[in-house]
Formats: sequence, C-alpha cells, structure tokens
Amino acid sequence: MSKTPIVKVKRKFTYISLFCGCGGFDYGFTKNGFKCLGAYDINPTVIKVHKKNIAGPAFVHDLLQDNLPGKLSSGTVDVVISGSPCQGFSTVGHRKVNDPRNELLLVGGKIAIRLNAKVFVAENVMGSASGKHKKYWNRLIKLLQHNGYKTEVLHCNATELGLPQLRKRIILIAYQGTDKIEIKLPKLTPKPLREILQNVEKAENHKIAPISKKGVIYKIAKKIKPNQKLSNVRGGSRSVHTWDIPEVYGNVTVNEKNLLLLIMRLRRQNRKRKVGDADPVSLAFLEKEYKKPIKSLIKSLKIKGYIREVDGNCFDLSNTFNGKFRRLAWNGFSPTVDTRFGSPRYFLHPDEHRGFTPREAARIQGFDDNFIFEGSLEQQFEMIGNAVPPPMAGAVARIIKTKLFA
Repeated sequence: MSKTPIVKVKRKFTYISLFCGCGGFDYGFTKNGFKCLGAYDINPTVIKVHKKNIAGPAFVHDLLQDNLPGKLSSGTVDVVISGSPCQGFSTVGHRKVNDPRNELLLVGGKIAIRLNAKVFVAENVMGSASGKHKKYWNRLIKLLQHNGYKTEVLHCNATELGLPQLRKRIILIAYQGTDKIEIKLPKLTPKPLREILQNVEKAENHKIAPISKKGVIYKIAKKIKPNQKLSNVRGGSRSVHTWDIPEVYGNVTVNEKNLLLLIMRLRRQNRKRKVGDADPVSLAFLEKEYKKPIKSLIKSLKIKGYIREVDGNCFDLSNTFNGKFRRLAWNGFSPTVDTRFGSPRYFLHPDEHRGFTPREAARIQGFDDNFIFEGSLEQQFEMIGNAVPPPMAGAVARIIKTKLFA
C-alpha cells in the first residue's frame, strides 16, 4: 500500500530565505519553481546583489529582531530556508562553542514554527554537527519535533552532486505531516575543473589579477606545480618545503636539510600532548635519531629562521603552516571555495601565476554566468564563498517538490 502524500499544494510553491547572502540558496529554489516572498540578511551589499539576481523582495534586516519585513502571515509560506553563519562552527576558525553566532542556527526554526511553514531547511558546515557544537543542532531538532515536524539530516558532498568541489555540508529538512518519508540526495558524476572553467574569459566578473613578478609571492608560485602546496609539515611529492625555495627563505646545506626533514617527521611521531597533531622535539631525541653532532646545525638553522626553540632544549619548525599556495589541477577538483579563494596565498590557478577570479569561483560553486556579483573583489569572494552552492540547493528543492509536495 502506497503512502499518502504529506502535503498537497496546488498553488506555486513559496519560500522565504533567512541569512540569504547573495542568493545561492535562493537561486537553487527559484530555478526549480519556487517563488520568493522575502529574503533577509544584515549585509546591505549582499542584499543589493540578491535583488539584482533573484525575483522577489529582499530586505536588510537583523534576524534577531522578531518582526520580519514584508507581507507574511501564518500559513502563507511553504518553505523557510536558512543558511545561518558558520564562523563559530568552522574548523578553519577559532571554533568557540559559546560563539553567539552559533545561536543563530535556531533562529530559522523558530521563524518557521511561527509562520507555520510546511517545510524548513537549514544548512551549515560539518563542524556544526561534531563535538560539543552539536548541541545547537540537537536543540533545533528537538524544538522542531516538539512542534510537530519530522526531521531528516543529510550529509552533502558537493562532488556527489556534480560539482568540482570537495565541499561537505550538513542539511536539515523538517516537514509537517503524518508520514515519515525517506529522503536521499541524488549522486551525480562531477566534471573536472578544465570543463567547468572553459571559455570563462568571456564571462562577467572575470577580472584577472596577475601576481607581480617582482614580489616574493611570484617566486613561490613558480615553484608550486599542479596538485602541490607549500607545506613544511608534510612529506611526499605534493608538498613543497620552504627550504626548497632558497631564493625566498634562504639557502640550507645538505646536512641542514636532512635535519629539517628529521624534525618534520619526529614532531608528529614523538607526541607529548593529546591536542594538535605535532609537538616540538627535544635536543636529546634529535641527537639520538640524527646520529651525528647537531648543535652547530641547530644554531645555524635558528639564525636562518628555519627552526625555533620551544620550552628550552626543544625545537620545532618556524613555518608550520600546511597548504598555503595550493595549486589546483585541471583534471581534478577544488577544495572548498571559501572567502579566501581569490588570494594566491591560498589557491593558485592550475597553470597561471595568479589566484582565481570571482567568476571562476562562482562557476566552481555552480552559479550560472548570468548571476552577476557587485562590490569590491574582497566582497565578491566573501559572498561567493559563503553561498550555498545553487546545485546543492536545487537538489534539496527538487526533493521537497517530489517527496513532500507531490
């Protein structure tokens, strides 16, 4: 016996968008037949871009305030979508459990309940659902279930939705109705960067910013090949170390390089703490493993700035970063497009000595070329990096149409 549909909606599906940003979430919904009744964000720049690209009213509004601008009333909104800030949850940031922005995850659920929306959708980074931070999702789910919603949590990988990007996100879908529905995202084959970025030079927002040949960044970029990154804390062919770029960081002897490689290996093997992934190495242990006198090498490397002394007679690499100047490969995928994506210090074009343009970042995120961005380059990269990829949003919109509004 087949299950009865949860919700029957004959009119055009409607939605409102909370923390809408430039409209990535919205773009996926409007392209799948949903009508925007209101989009809300505290940032005037993103609202300007939203209005330029998405049909429907958009408002500069602090969502901590109760009353939403626009003509909204209980029962008039089919779907509430919410992409609340991720900074307090992200592993890239300080990840403070009590960051006040974490509470914004619950705002969307409260608004959906107040408007008696048939469906509520929330999106955030995977870090929001791990460790102590998970308490916010637990509170949101409990709140929704207490008010009659059934909930489904989806773990989304952008590559499985056809995007050339290693972006993982968690999406909560809450819906009214008596039947529990199985909800699954489709699995598509992603296209490589070469195919996604072809003919990009003809598109708007493709403003190239070459690296100056006179600067240090250019010298570093020349040493980084596709699928490589500047990293002093990892070995292997994908890592380029600072001591391999003497024209920038200074020359080292063969013996000094061998000692640096030893420190790189031992700092991860000889652990003293339970946190982090490495610790400084004691002089005694270095001497034992190197099997030759090293005090003169230690002194020289300290003067050259390659190592530093920690807590007396323990030594660590001075540059312990991992993954700066990451050069992407044409036949591969991109790491997560974040707000720093335009900086060559973090991401390098596959075969040009430059960072990526806003349009290239937007294509990797799944925006069509007719979606136009405004503001400074920094603002454009910020809104693109913060956006929900439209194809990811579109997949969710189609699930709602076919599973919940059938």
